[in-house]
Amino acid sequence: MKLNRPVSTRQELQHERALWAAILALRSAEECRSFFRDLCTPAELQAMADRWAVVELLERGLPYREIHKQTGVSVTTIGRVARFLTAGNGGYRAVTERLTAARGA
Repeated sequence: MKLNRPVSTRQELQHERALWAAILALRSAEECRSFFRDLCTPAELQAMADRWAVVELLERGLPYREIHKQTGVSVTTIGRVARFLTAGNGGYRAVTERLTAARGA
């Protein structure tokens, strides 16, 4: 989050809502890939992909050190992902449950 921005909290929330609406307008994995490659730097994309890989490994019950060994993600980041998986905003949980249900259907 940038400090000293000439944007009000209200404007920031509007920008955020517009971003979520843009993401929801995407219709395929390929569109998502193109959009996020335009939107994010390679490092930002890698960080998000790494976190998602951590979520999947945590869901399988792997220990932090094994996840670090497999992904190269720091144990601190793994701990942060684990904390948000169990006590965050519910986003990781919602997606993991939907993907699990889709695989079982």
